[in-house]
Amino acid sequence: MSDWSDDYAVYFVVSIDDESLGAFDSCEGLGAEVVVEERAEGGNNGWVWQLPTGVRYSNVRLSRPVTPDSAKLARWFTGAPGGVRRATAVIEARGASGAVVARWALRDVLPVRWSGPRLDPGRAAVITETVELAHHGFIGSWAG
Repeated sequence: MSDWSDDYAVYFVVSIDDESLGAFDSCEGLGAEVVVEERAEGGNNGWVWQLPTGVRYSNVRLSRPVTPDSAKLARWFTGAPGGVRRATAVIEARGASGAVVARWALRDVLPVRWSGPRLDPGRAAVITETVELAHHGFIGSWAG
């Protein structure tokens, strides 16, 4: 039995150029896709070549309850229209014990969307925020 069995509850710690943005309870969109162009072979109607033309990376969405760390995220995000330089992001999946389960480093990260809490005085719920990050690919190994 591995150490993972004790760490089913996972959270995600995010840093941008070694500055922590805090922990998030949800991370989705870590992925890549090879873009393929199809070319039919002349004179052979039953053959189509699948030619790789590049790699496309999906945006990453991170969500969490609003915390004091939300101010760090707001400062970083509000700087984007003024010419934020693309940064390196590290997302660490950590188990309940705090041990790093997996790690992803993203190249040339740019914040592209932030959504804040729905403010409804008639609804008692945890207020959350979500940030979406565009990037140009993974650095080093995917995880580990």
